[in-house]
Amino acid sequence: MDNYWLDEFLHHLAVERGLAENTLSSYQRDLHQFVSWLTEKEIRAVEQVRRNHIMAYLLGLQKKGRAPATISRQLAALKSFYHFLMQEGAVQQDPTTNLDSPKLAKKLPHVMTPAEVDRLLSMPDAATPSGSRDKAMLELLYAAGLRVSELMALDTTHINLDMGYVQCFGKGSKERIVPMGSVAAGSLNEYLEEGRKKLKKHPSETALFINKRGSRLTRQGFWKILKKYAQIAGITKEIAPHTLRHSFATHLLENGADLRSVQEMLGHADIATTQIYTHLTKSRIKEVYDKTHPRA
Repeated sequence: MDNYWLDEFLHHLAVERGLAENTLSSYQRDLHQFVSWLTEKEIRAVEQVRRNHIMAYLLGLQKKGRAPATISRQLAALKSFYHFLMQEGAVQQDPTTNLDSPKLAKKLPHVMTPAEVDRLLSMPDAATPSGSRDKAMLELLYAAGLRVSELMALDTTHINLDMGYVQCFGKGSKERIVPMGSVAAGSLNEYLEEGRKKLKKHPSETALFINKRGSRLTRQGFWKILKKYAQIAGITKEIAPHTLRHSFATHLLENGADLRSVQEMLGHADIATTQIYTHLTKSRIKEVYDKTHPRA
């Protein structure tokens, strides 16, 4: 099958909608998989695709044991693709119309308790250059609720220690300004004054967090660092790169922050995404009630 319209759609997502690289890669992977399936079925053009083809494709994914979230993501990509084709006049009908995604079980994110966060953040040895960096990273991640990709993309010019804020660029390169506490600012100051100067090998390097080779630290590098400190801290629950971000949001809401402010700090386009954290705080309230009320 000719990939002309697929290439046009991906170009549209990158240039006109300014989607993040990771999101673009996801669209590209999912749609190339669909195009390969069409080729196997000897369907030569996008306008030949009908509703029954889409349903057969999704059913095939289900039979292969793909998770509902994966199938839902694939359908979302196909819906976006055919919406674009309709706008461009490439097709006369949208075969994805009224097709629903599979029901997804609500999966609540893993969060740490404030005590676990304190334990984790106290693990790095700030007397060493890499330990100073690690402490600053973990403190900032929890203080500002950043995504790991946002943390790794920070340059030294993106933080203002005097004013206590960090400037980051989220999904779709959307800029936001997030406050950070005095503890994170103190750790960052120590790292900039000591640790980073010792790690830095290239005068032109602008990255805030750098590795032992003097280059920008990667997400994979950070993930290894996080796992190491979680293990040393004796934290046995599942820890993921976003765990501190989830903990940041949950702890703010538990302590009275309003949902809109948390949404803004997290950089969520839709408040419904932020609302999942209210389920966590309700669970916590119920847990406290059950433990403390004499007639619970």
